[in-house]
Amino acid sequence: MQDRTPAASVRAALSDRLLASDQAAAIELPASHQAAVLVALRERDGTLSTLLTRRHHNLPRHAGEISFPGGRREPGDASLIATALREAYEEIGLPASEVAILGALEPIPTVVSDHAVYPFVGLIPATFAYRANPAEVESVLEVELSELERVHSRSPLRRGPISIRADSYVIGDAVIWGATARMLQDLLARLALSRQPGS
Repeated sequence: MQDRTPAASVRAALSDRLLASDQAAAIELPASHQAAVLVALRERDGTLSTLLTRRHHNLPRHAGEISFPGGRREPGDASLIATALREAYEEIGLPASEVAILGALEPIPTVVSDHAVYPFVGLIPATFAYRANPAEVESVLEVELSELERVHSRSPLRRGPISIRADSYVIGDAVIWGATARMLQDLLARLALSRQPGS
């Protein structure tokens, strides 16, 4: 009998659209450091959403920015997936046992911080209640993917004295840009492909 649960429908939609996790982890990018993030998806009432964090304003790097849970790979991490899962637990209290890794997005380099960032996509329970770590995370944002599609733009963004045109998403007072916006654009493009007739 075919599994028609919401979780199964998300898996089916993304199964052929994501990179295999080991394939993505093997991609080498010119960067001094490796980092990994968890693109956590959850389905509730027919709606797919993702969890993002607003970094604490007192942090020395990327203070106040919106990002996926994640961070730099540490020597004790067995893999880049382990990095993403460890960071998600530290930042929002998400146990690794509650995450079903579906695959990965294209890893991307960051120019300013010189990191190669590996995004892994995981399905989490609809009932998961996140707990923001106050030392690192100011707040957690749960955003519907349909809303992100609606507010996507390539408007000029001013960061200090520099104005750049790049993918961005504005949700309330939160502006999502940079590496996180590029990952979201990759995810949304893959989901759009899965909805095309004949896919």
